Order: sequence, then structure tokens, then C-alpha cells
Amino acid sequence: MASAGGGALSILEYFGGEDGNRCGYCKSEAGNVSHGMWAHSLTVQDYQDLIDRGWRRSGKYVYKPLMSQTCCPQYTIRLSAPDYQPNKSHKKVLKKMQKFLQDGEVSHSSSDGISVEPMDSQADSPVSCNVSCKDQSQVPEDELKPLRTEVEETEKHEEKETEKNTSDETHKQHGDPVEIAKFSTTVHSMPKPGKGADTTRPPCRKAKEIRKERRLQKMLLYKGDQTSSSEQPAVAPSASKPKGSGVKSIEDFLYVPDTGNAAHRLEVKLVRSCPPSSQFKATFQESYQVYKRYQMTIHRDPPDKPTVSQFTRFLCDSPLEAETRPDGISCGYGSFHQQYWLDGKIIAVGVIDILPYCVSSVYLYYDPEYSFLSLGVYSALREIAFTRELQKKAADLCYYYMGFYIYTCPKMRYKGQYKPSQLLCPETYSWVPIEKCLPLLETSKYSRFNSNPREGDKDHFTELNRVRVLHKRTVMPYSVYKKRRKGPNDETAVKQYATLVGQSCAERMLLYRS
Repeated sequence: MASAGGGALSILEYFGGEDGNRCGYCKSEAGNVSHGMWAHSLTVQDYQDLIDRGWRRSGKYVYKPLMSQTCCPQYTIRLSAPDYQPNKSHKKVLKKMQKFLQDGEVSHSSSDGISVEPMDSQADSPVSCNVSCKDQSQVPEDELKPLRTEVEETEKHEEKETEKNTSDETHKQHGDPVEIAKFSTTVHSMPKPGKGADTTRPPCRKAKEIRKERRLQKMLLYKGDQTSSSEQPAVAPSASKPKGSGVKSIEDFLYVPDTGNAAHRLEVKLVRSCPPSSQFKATFQESYQVYKRYQMTIHRDPPDKPTVSQFTRFLCDSPLEAETRPDGISCGYGSFHQQYWLDGKIIAVGVIDILPYCVSSVYLYYDPEYSFLSLGVYSALREIAFTRELQKKAADLCYYYMGFYIYTCPKMRYKGQYKPSQLLCPETYSWVPIEKCLPLLETSKYSRFNSNPREGDKDHFTELNRVRVLHKRTVMPYSVYKKRRKGPNDETAVKQYATLVGQSCAERMLLYRS
């Protein structure tokens, strides 16, 4: 959905805090508590900021666990992809795949040091997260489609009223209120907190970080551009190792020399899922059938549960607006499926989002016939390598998000095996090394990880009147909306929304109000 100036807009409906639902982890009947929103559209920058505040999407439903109340607190976890080195267990999975591809050797050994069951998906199942079909928009799409025209034709007295009710500080941060009402092309590139007003320039970074980045890029240069962002063959031309490097990287295991007599061929193809590319449409049915077999075998769903509509709703529909930026990433940003093709057929699909600072894993499903290949682990390693490949073109895109880390559920602790990882502090929204968090979680399932008691949320909600609202197909600040609204006062709900998404997102995104 475009604004008057052609920029993408985020439009959300806030549902508020939920009553307790059944938990997919501890099986509590009413212990899972979260806040939810329906995203009609969402820019990649806004979603990046939301997941950095503990939100996560399932289809177009965006939810945030109420950490201090939910039965199984779910902490956002991320991995620094450039610093990752495969551990012993991960190397075994990579070597097992190498032997299978090269020699056709099938290993059903359970001695890999990894339990297959917890690793079947690198992300959280939309079923286990208890996101139900009822959590969806009730707003007719026709009411949103004419938004651009309505915004352009906003009457001048609305602009004057906006100016009267907006503080001088707002003018400095966001420009003339006329431009706010018309939504100029700069809307989608509002400054990220702490990074200055000119988003056309790269953020300021310490010299130490720049030197570290250059060293990492030099280490990766010897690989060359072996793979494109749309296709990553598992067998690539040989490349010499950097001199003096005694440690094998993940790429050394994934991209092995092609001897010409391999037993199998594996290709990883990246296809855009929303809006669907021609490749995505052509392979939809085959991909769905893999999903259906996976859900019935691994999650024991009855045959009538993993329907085409359910598959589409949870793993194909996405609120993310596809974006292309001048940073060398040919595939652009947004939602994608990474398809694993073995000898010409799909055996696994990783659902991912490519965002300004990360690759976010949404879900993985695979053909149960190939469970012996530990595809959950293997796909995570491929996605880490993919993140590293993207980081060579866009320096800030250096993290791999694995969804939620759930300490109270032993089988969900496997994500901590990927190092160096960090957990998101649920109170300050700062990142803390997982090694410092684990002792706190051993004492209490809900913990504040930031050790500085005086530090709080740097983007905390401060000004209700600057929250942006979409009301009757017209964009306006809350200060104008509250004067026009007829009916019950909804200030409490809007305050709760702004507190959860943060002041910056509250001023950029549009909160739909009926």
C-alpha cells in the first residue's frame, strides 16, 4: 500500500492484551498471555524495530508475549552471524549432509549430539504459539484501498488543527504538519532512534567496529561470489583457504568442490512469497504438499487441519512491504521462502524475512522422509551462511534471528547452542550475551537482563498526541482524532499500544481506529 508520495506505510489494528490461551510449550490451558495486532501492511524498518521490542509475526498477525505474566516467557534471541563458528554437533550435521550428497551414504545414527525432535524447526510453530484463526482483521479491505486518495484530499482545516495541536518539538523532528497529513516520500525512512535525522547517511559507528567488519570481509573475500542471493548450490567450485587460518568456517563445509560424480545434487533457491513471484506460484502446490506431510507426521495434525488456506494464512501471507534499497542486495527486503531442492524436488522450505539488520527465521518444514539429514539444524546453518553473504553487500545486516528462546521448555533451549547469541532484555530492550542471562533464568523464569537498574526503555512512550491514527480513511495525529471521535474513550488502549511499540513506531505507523 503506497502513500501519496509513493512510500510504504504501516497500518495496524491493535487488539490489546489477551486472556490466557492454551500454551503449546507447557500445555497450560490458560497460561499463554500476549498482546496482538493485525498488520494490514508493515514496512521492513518498522518490523525490524518491533522485533527489537519483543514482537513477532505469524502470517499477518503480530504478537508480543506479556513476559511477566505468561507461563513460558519467550525471549527474542539473535546470533551475530559474522562471528559464528560451527560447534562439534553442527559440524557432524554438515559432514553427514556432505557424505549423503557425495556418496549417497544414509546415516540414521542418533549419536550426533543433537536431539532431532527439538531441532525440527528453527522457529516457533504458529500452532504452538497459539495464534488462532480468529485473530484477524474485521476491517473490509475496501476501506483501506482508497487511503492514498483520501490522504491527498485531506482538507486544509485538518492541517491547521494538526499544526495547532502539535508541539514545536514535533515540527523539528517530523517537518511541517502539512507534509505529515500528505505523507511525503520521507515517511517510510524516518530516523531510527539514536541514529540521527538524515537516514540517507550510514549510522555512526566506532572505529573498532569498522576495523572488525573489514577483517571479516577480507576473510570472506576468498570465497568470491560463489552464490547469488537467489540460488545457493550446496556444491560449489573450490576456493583456497585464507593463509594462516586453521579453523574451518561454515562455508568450508557447505561449499565443497564439485568432483563431477556426486550421488545427489542439492540447490537452495530463494523465492519471494509476498507478493508472490512467478517461481513461488509455479511451485506452490509442491511446497504445500511438503508442508502437509510435515505437519501430519512431525506435529501429528489430522489430515483436514493443514489446509491450503491455513498454509497460506500462516506461511505465505505477510504484511511486509517488499523493498529494494541501493545497497547491493539484489533480492531486496521482505518475505521469502528458501526452497531446498534435492535432485529436482523440494524436500524442505525455510520461511524467512529479510530486514535491514537481520535475516529473521519464521518457520521451517520438510519432507519427513529426509528426517535423517537433520534438516532443522542444516537449514539454520544455511540461513546463517546466507546472512553472512548478505552482510558482504549490506554491512548492517549481520544478525540471524531465531525467534524466541524459551528457557522453561527444555526442548526449546537448543537455540542457545548457536553462538555468540544474545537475548533481548524485556524491560530495557537492550541485548545481553546469553551466558549472562542463563544464571538469572535458573533463578526466575522472568528476568530483567540489563544489570543497570537506572537504565530503562530508551524509546519509551512519552507523547500520546503524536501517535498517528488512521480514522475514516484520513491520517491524523491522536490530538485531532480524539476531538472528532464519537463514542467511548479509547485513550487507555491507545496508550497501551504506544507503550508496547515505542514512541518512534507510534509516530510512524498508522493505528487504525474505527
